[in-house]
Amino acid sequence: MSGIERPMPPLNADERDVLEGWLDFHRATLARKCEGLDDNQAATAATPPSEFTLTGLVQHMAEVERTWFRRVLTAEHLPPLHTSQAHPDGTDGGFELAEGATLHGALRTWHTEVEHSRRNCRQHSLTDLGDLGGQAVNLRWIYVHMIEEYARHNGHADLLRERIDGATGI
Repeated sequence: MSGIERPMPPLNADERDVLEGWLDFHRATLARKCEGLDDNQAATAATPPSEFTLTGLVQHMAEVERTWFRRVLTAEHLPPLHTSQAHPDGTDGGFELAEGATLHGALRTWHTEVEHSRRNCRQHSLTDLGDLGGQAVNLRWIYVHMIEEYARHNGHADLLRERIDGATGI
């Protein structure tokens, strides 16, 4: 049994509570997929030729949180969180592991970005607008996109975790 609680999204609530509930459900799912792994396991690539790893996925989701809830929604000018030798500008979205990258470090950074996201969202209504390269995008759309982003990548995390130790359904 996992030590990380995965909250059930509300079945009968207002729109914002449902959106936030589903986003938190998927955030908790990613954390559960990483629970109990060491750095070597979490750096295990999916299958050649892919270099996709759970640590890289967590790094990517930290970057995604930062992009949508800080750069787009609140117009913060922030550098990339994760860079590597091959992508010193961070253009790989965090997927590639830098020398010395650890699952613990990636999770710590991701949790920090999630807290920034929650704080920024509390200050905005669902109709408040951010800027996506000159196009207006509201918080409602960002929430839906983030739920989709997590759901898709949690499917990847399922496969990665199963390859690492056979664990499924966590």
